[in-house]
Amino acid sequence: MKRIFLAMAQSCETQAVSKEGKPLTGAAKTSFIKKCKVDACATKAVSKDGKPLSGAAKNSFMKKCAKEA
Repeated sequence: MKRIFLAMAQSCETQAVSKEGKPLTGAAKTSFIKKCKVDACATKAVSKDGKPLSGAAKNSFMKKCAKEA
């Protein structure tokens, strides 16, 4: 499981570029990576039945996913 999150973090790092193609730095990079990880976790927030999680279950999953990412 850690490998998935490590790959996700590396993927977010490689995507952190400006419109001009230059690597983001500082607060812009931090903000981008945080949003990227949240977006990646959101796509994985589904139940065993394949239905999107909601409420407390989604909040719990998102916290755990973000912590591990």
